[in-house]
Amino acid sequence: MSDTTYSYKEENYFEQQRREMLPYIPLNAKRVLEVGCGNGSFAAHLKSQRSVQVVAIEAHPAAAEKARRRVDRLIQATIEEALPKLAGEQFDCVVFNDVLEHLVDPWAALSQTKPLLSEHGRVVASIPNVRYFPVLKDLVLKGHWEYQQQGVLDRTHLRFFTAHSMRQLFTHTGFDIQTLEGINGIPFPWKLGVLNALSGQALKDTRFPQFACVATVSKERPDERARRAPHAP
Repeated sequence: MSDTTYSYKEENYFEQQRREMLPYIPLNAKRVLEVGCGNGSFAAHLKSQRSVQVVAIEAHPAAAEKARRRVDRLIQATIEEALPKLAGEQFDCVVFNDVLEHLVDPWAALSQTKPLLSEHGRVVASIPNVRYFPVLKDLVLKGHWEYQQQGVLDRTHLRFFTAHSMRQLFTHTGFDIQTLEGINGIPFPWKLGVLNALSGQALKDTRFPQFACVATVSKERPDERARRAPHAP
């Protein structure tokens, strides 16, 4: 994933504090790896709230330069280049805030984080939800699938997920999901709210543009996990 892909992005794209993700970081985490940290706003907020060391990865040069002043150690490289350089290190938490959907192979990225996790380590991720009802409305009622500067249909997204396929992503790569819940939800329009009620809450996930996920390395044997896990594309 080349940083030149993001050269047209406005500066505020890299400035997201993502305060809503802070509660998902384990309270006992002392060493955190943030993958795709932007300009370090989330790391700075985390460090202002807790005593924690943050190592961060960011490919975009301008964003990385700002992040360097906010984290304990900055690796300016693509994710694919940076993760192997961390071999042998241990982290209590690895954070992917709206990052996995940008990768050609998010399965490989998650697999590479497993050796980096401490005994009780967690992966914390925010992942866009393609079942978000404004996206569905444009697709179903208007036939539109319009890429945007940012959001669920960000033009730099290479992968699209629902809550179901998020579970598959983590299960296939050897993780057990501890938490998977919608974040930044918006109210239903009344008609959709009625339809959701009549359908037994079948549309409840469509209120959320993203899901927050917390996962641990699975204790299952690989052969057991393979029998119940769907194959990745």
